[in-house]
Amino acid sequence: MKRLVVLALGLTLAGCGNRAELKPAATASLPVAPEGAKATPSPGDLLKPPVQTRPARSDDLIESTNERRSDKYDLPPR
Repeated sequence: MKRLVVLALGLTLAGCGNRAELKPAATASLPVAPEGAKATPSPGDLLKPPVQTRPARSDDLIESTNERRSDKYDLPPR
């Protein structure tokens, strides 16, 4: 019985997704323009992640290998 209630609650919450475009409330306004910006950003601009949050993948290939120097502190456990 408890599983049925949890399943019903989960399905109910899954159907609550908003598929409309995000807009500020009628009584609210957009945030002020950042210092140095020429205009206030639109909601779409505010939702678009900056490049730094989504860095490109880096596939650095190892082109040369060097032997490691000996480490006098790399001791076996006692």
